[in-house]
Amino acid sequence: MQNKLIPVILTAALTSVMTLFAVSHFQHNVPYFAAAETRHNALPSFTSEGTMPANAGAANFELAAQNSVKAVVHVKTTTNARAVMADGNDMFSQLFGQRQYLIPSQMGSGSGVVISPDGYIVTNNHVVADANEVTVTFNDRYTTQAKVVATDPATDIAVLKVEEKNLPFMEFANSDDVKLGQWVLAVGYPFSLDATVTAGIVSAKGRSIGINKERSASAIESFIQTDAAVNPGNSGGALVNTSGQIIGITSAIASPTGSYAGYSYAIPANIVRKDVNDLVKYGSVQRGYMGIQYVDEATATPDMVSKLGLDKSDGVYVMEVKPNSGAAKAGIQKGDFITHIDGQPVNNRSEVDGQIARFQPGDNISVGYLRNGKASTTTVQLTNLNLGTDIMKAETPSVFLGATFRPLNDEEKAKYNIPGGVMLTDLGKGVLSKQTQMHRGFVITGINNAVVSTINDVEQVIAGNTNIQIAGFYPGSAGMYYYGLNNVDAFGGEQ
Repeated sequence: MQNKLIPVILTAALTSVMTLFAVSHFQHNVPYFAAAETRHNALPSFTSEGTMPANAGAANFELAAQNSVKAVVHVKTTTNARAVMADGNDMFSQLFGQRQYLIPSQMGSGSGVVISPDGYIVTNNHVVADANEVTVTFNDRYTTQAKVVATDPATDIAVLKVEEKNLPFMEFANSDDVKLGQWVLAVGYPFSLDATVTAGIVSAKGRSIGINKERSASAIESFIQTDAAVNPGNSGGALVNTSGQIIGITSAIASPTGSYAGYSYAIPANIVRKDVNDLVKYGSVQRGYMGIQYVDEATATPDMVSKLGLDKSDGVYVMEVKPNSGAAKAGIQKGDFITHIDGQPVNNRSEVDGQIARFQPGDNISVGYLRNGKASTTTVQLTNLNLGTDIMKAETPSVFLGATFRPLNDEEKAKYNIPGGVMLTDLGKGVLSKQTQMHRGFVITGINNAVVSTINDVEQVIAGNTNIQIAGFYPGSAGMYYYGLNNVDAFGGEQ
C-alpha cells in the first residue's frame, strides 16, 4: 500500500513545483498588490451611459497654471492718513469740546485678473474701496499705477485700468457649465507672496454667505464654493478651469480665524463678465428686476415650510408680485414656485439672483414655474427699479471745494436710512485736500447746521460762506465726523 502511494505523492509534488515555476516565470510582472503610483485608476469612473470616459486619467493643471500666473496681478492700495472728529453728542465732548483722532495711513493688498490686452483688470470692490492710490504688479515684477474705472458693491466687483498694451490676459468661461466635483485652480497673491496656485474641486454652487449685504442693500450672492486653498490677499484673483479660463473671481473665505479653513467663494464668471461690461460702458451696473419677493426654504421658519409646502415643491416660492412689474405682466402670481430662469434650474433665492444678474433692463427671459403642481413657462421682460427699461448711467460728478461729489442713489439712501446725501468721489487738490484728511466715500449730510441731501443743497449752503463746517459719516463706521474749513470759496480756492 505504501509503495502504491509513493508515485502519487511524487506526482503531486512535481505538479506543484511545475505550477509555481510557471506562475513565477510568466506572471512576474503582475504583482498582487500594485504600487500606489502605478494604480492610476484604482476606482474607475463612469459616464451616465455606464462606460468609462476616454479622458479618465488624472487632471493636468500645468498649462492652465503657467498661463494663469501671467495674467493674474498683485493689487496694492494706499489710503492716506486722516484726522476725524468724534461724535459731539457725548458728555466728554460737551464738557471739553470735540475730540480729534488721527487715523494713520493704511496699506492694502489683493489680487486682480487682466481680462483684455489693453489693460482692463477685474478685482474685488473691497480690495480697492476708499483707496487713494492703486498699483498693480505683474508676474515679472513690473509695477504701474492703476485707475479705478468703476465699482459695484452689490456683487463686490471693481474694474481697474492700466496704460499698458499687449498684456497677457484670460478669457471667461461659461460658469453655468461648472459642475460639482470639477477640478479648479485658485490663482492669486496670498499674504503678499508671489503668484501662488492652489487646486481643489467645486464643492457647491449658488451659495450665499451674507458678506455682500454688509456693503450693499441690494447684494447679490450666488457664489461658487471650492475647497482650493485661499487666504488673505487672494481676493480678486482667478478661479480657473483646467483649460485656463476664468470660471470665477475669488471674493471670500469661510473661516473662524481669517485664514483658510476649508472653503472659499468665487463670483461666477457670467456675473463678472456682465458687470464688467456695464461698468466700462455705463459707469454702473444695469441691474434687471422681475418684481418678485421670494420665500427661500433655507431661511424660512418651520411653520412657513409646512404652511407653504416648501418641502414638497422644487424651486423658490413667490410671496409677492409687484404691480406693473415684468413678472406681473407675464402672469406670475403669488404662490407660484419659480423653477427655471432662462433654462437653468433654480432651487434657492441665490440661484435666482445669480441667473437674473446676467441680464439688464429690457431683456426678455424665459421663466419656468409651478402652479398647483402644474409646470408652465412664460416670458418676463426685466425692468430697472423704476419699472422702466432705460439705461441708468452713473451720475456725472459735480465739482466744488476743489473735489468731486455725487448724490446718493436710491439703494444707498435705503441702506443708510437717510433721505439723501452727497458722497465724495475724489478729494482733488483743493481746499478739502489742504485743510482736511477727508477721504473718498465720505457722505455729507449737513453743512453749517443745514441739512443737505443733493448737490444743489450743498452748492447753495456754501455759496458766500468763507468758513464752513461739514458733517457726515463714513459708510461702515460708527458716529458722525466733522471737518472745518476756513477762508474758502465755492471753487475750492483759499481766499
